[in-house]
Amino acid sequence: MALRQLTSEERDSARKKALAARIARAEIKRDFAAGKLSFGDVMGKADADEAIARLKCTELLESLPGVGRVTATKICEELGISINRRLGGLGVKQRAALATHLAELG
Repeated sequence: MALRQLTSEERDSARKKALAARIARAEIKRDFAAGKLSFGDVMGKADADEAIARLKCTELLESLPGVGRVTATKICEELGISINRRLGGLGVKQRAALATHLAELG
C-alpha cells in the first residue's frame, strides 16, 4: 500500500512539528544533565508531552556526564529495561527501579 502524497502545507506542518519535538527532547536532556530536572520531573513531562514520551531511556541516560552508550545499556540491562524502551513505555516498577538507580548515582 503506497502512502499518499502530502501537500506542501502538510509537509511544512510535519517538518515544524518534528523540529519542535527534537528541540523539546534536547532541552529535556540538557536540563536533566545539568541537574535542573530530576528523573521524576522528566517522567512528569513525559506523561504530559508525547514528544518527551518518545525519548529513549538510553538517550536520557547518555545525556548524564560520564555515562556513555555502553554504561547506559548496562544500566538498562541490570534493571530489566529494553534498550529500545521509550520513557512513555516504562512501567511503574521500571520507573521506580530507574529512579532508585539514578538516586544512587548521585
